[in-house]
Amino acid sequence: MKILICNVGSTSLKYQLFAMEREQVLCSGGVERVGAPLGRFYAKNHQTGAQAEQSANFPTHREAISRMLDELLADGLTSLEELSCVGFKVVHAKGVSGVQFLTDDVLQKMADFNSVAPAHNPPYLAAIAQFKELLPQTPLIGAFETAFHQTMPPEAYLYSIPIEFSRKHAIRRYGFHGASHEYMSNWVADVMDDTPDLKLVSCHLGGSGSLCAVRNGQSIDTSMGISLQCGVMNNNRCGDIDPYIIFYLVEACGMTLSEVKTMLQTKSGFYGMSGGVSNDLRDVERAAEEGNDDAATAILSYCYSIKKYIGSYAAAMGGLDAIVFGGGIGRHSATVRALSLAGLEFLGVRLDGEKNRHAVGGVDISLPDSKVRIFVVDTNEELVVARKAAALLRLQS
Repeated sequence: MKILICNVGSTSLKYQLFAMEREQVLCSGGVERVGAPLGRFYAKNHQTGAQAEQSANFPTHREAISRMLDELLADGLTSLEELSCVGFKVVHAKGVSGVQFLTDDVLQKMADFNSVAPAHNPPYLAAIAQFKELLPQTPLIGAFETAFHQTMPPEAYLYSIPIEFSRKHAIRRYGFHGASHEYMSNWVADVMDDTPDLKLVSCHLGGSGSLCAVRNGQSIDTSMGISLQCGVMNNNRCGDIDPYIIFYLVEACGMTLSEVKTMLQTKSGFYGMSGGVSNDLRDVERAAEEGNDDAATAILSYCYSIKKYIGSYAAAMGGLDAIVFGGGIGRHSATVRALSLAGLEFLGVRLDGEKNRHAVGGVDISLPDSKVRIFVVDTNEELVVARKAAALLRLQS
């Protein structure tokens, strides 16, 4: 069984081709800067080590997908009919979660939530439409990021608005980054398989990030809500704010609702708090080291928020056995890990500073006498999606 997993961004396309019998990546690659005057295609054959790179114009995702399929036929597949399915790490749909064949009905449910996932759903819908045209006989399967969080209890996922609005309009806390949280929590459970009633805080931290309270392998709470706009700050999204800031900016400061929406989802987060330095934490860290006080405060605010979530989730679970960091920031920023855990010694969290500074994926960075184990993990969302797609295909066969 060969499964192609695609990750679609507004201006990018990434892919991995899996041989599921051995869960082996045969080849991978992607396209950057879709829609720009000059884009970049790159590919790697994981069997031979051969790599390819090309600069070209990719006006839409259709051209990017076509280039990817050409490469797969040249260096991975003898025929597109070898593909058992194409799987997607899709984000959000109204009233739909789990693993689904991407039927017209499911795609419409995704479109119904375009307004709460504007940076994610429209690009995916556009790309999936192109896949349908280019691969009309190949099943398309979506693994929704909200799926892992379907185990949350009502007291965690309901908002304090009139219940009839919650029920009528499907307004609730959904949570995202489910494939990453699932992978990391399973990884920790395997390492700590002698720990009964395992209580874990999973920290997926990247350009977009969220935290999750995981008890016995199940999500019981998470930091993102109906949208990806809340929780800890993101690269250019605001995270948790008082909702009346919106009304104040519109009613008293003369901004339009559209201007406020653009500000909150594209000009806030690291970018906004640093005074426009960058939406990339690495640039913000360099600016802070060079004396930029706004950049330094942005980092401190980010880590302070992570620390608060860890503490609140420990309270919600009645204890804490482990913390795991993944995602681009969680995996690579020793500064963020150290600042986020500083002051949590009262919970039994004791970080080994030397191990933290030199951490690689798959290591324990806690001190030997730490009651709470701290891990850094290379999360593998694509493998989780491939496994789920394969399971659905087997169920249908």
